[in-house]
Amino acid sequence: MRIAVFGANGATGRHVIRQALATDDEIVALVRRPASFPYTGPRLRVVAGDVRDAESVDATVAGADAVLSTIGVPFSRDPIDIYSAAATAVADAMRRHGVRRIAVVSSSAVEAHERTEGWLFERVLQPMVVNGIGRTTYADMRAAEEIVAHSGLDATIVRASGLFPADAVSDYRADTAHAPGAFTSRPDLAHFLLRQAREPEWIGTRPEVHTDDGTPSLLRMIWDEGIRHTPDPILRDPALETV
Repeated sequence: MRIAVFGANGATGRHVIRQALATDDEIVALVRRPASFPYTGPRLRVVAGDVRDAESVDATVAGADAVLSTIGVPFSRDPIDIYSAAATAVADAMRRHGVRRIAVVSSSAVEAHERTEGWLFERVLQPMVVNGIGRTTYADMRAAEEIVAHSGLDATIVRASGLFPADAVSDYRADTAHAPGAFTSRPDLAHFLLRQAREPEWIGTRPEVHTDDGTPSLLRMIWDEGIRHTPDPILRDPALETV
């Protein structure tokens, strides 16, 4: 199977590549800065380019059996359109090349839920992230979800909650119901995404991936992922970066 990966050089995308290279699949990864991309292998082809460039996207999608997108950018108060722009460009290329299966990463925060995490989360942390530093990010994620959902493709929108680093894939859960207080490790998210290349079960749905083992506190997660942007230690270890 040939899998096209967008956002391959990001924190989740690198986990997707690491796990995919441990299989027999062929991987095509679109990367803006190939010099900073740490992976090599006989079944990996790196396309240098940008998701806004139709030629680069076409070169990545052509001949693929499935497309996975882990595109993401840091929170910003400035307008963000990379999620919707990527969704449009990738969906257009897939239709041109007759590729049907796509799974994209989104966030559980794009949809309002009844919260039970307590006063600190509901009155302070959630508004700070969703309506403050992450407002433009989540608005564009919502737009991207709708583009993918109405693309006519065999699409799965995978929602993560409270992303955090971990050393390995755990016994995670996936469900279309929201789980209050849920977290998602990046290895678990990558593993579930790769499953979508072969499994039709989640087509047309928006499942959340829930990790139960080794989860951080809410404050630590927001600090590491949303404010400080702490690098994933497993992706900084040179001994683990080339497969």
